[in-house]
Amino acid sequence: MEPLFEIILRTAAVYLFIILALRLFGKKELAQLSVIDLVFILLISNSVQNAMVGPDSSLLGGIIAAGTLFLFNFILKFILYRNKKVSEFLQGEPVMLIHKGNVIEENLKKEKITLDELNASIREHGIANIENVDLAVLETDGNISILSENYQRKHVKKRKAHKVMSRTT
Repeated sequence: MEPLFEIILRTAAVYLFIILALRLFGKKELAQLSVIDLVFILLISNSVQNAMVGPDSSLLGGIIAAGTLFLFNFILKFILYRNKKVSEFLQGEPVMLIHKGNVIEENLKKEKITLDELNASIREHGIANIENVDLAVLETDGNISILSENYQRKHVKKRKAHKVMSRTT
């Protein structure tokens, strides 16, 4: 096999493997990068380098591997944009964690999110406790979105007060 074509095939195979592995291990890992996760990512990248370029450690081999990654990333994002089923398979769907102040324990277990992690996310959004959360959703990118009517009302009142003050000045 042509050495340059072999690099392209190896790189594509590693790229697809890493995407599938990340999908299998859960989306929570994407947004909550700890020191352990960072070390893991660095070691994975180092361990698959030889799998991508094989014995070719030349500049051209590295550029071909990097170019293949960019190309496959572009193609995959285009496919995800155009095909909802492929997108759902690779990225998953948003998962509701809290609805009207009630934690959905089954979804927390399925996504391997502890109550402590959920509470930390709620506090990061400036909300004191779960009962004040109208909706919490684990998004496909691994972030937890929090909506609270009480929180929204405070901001609406502040905006209205700001508008009134700006009209009088």
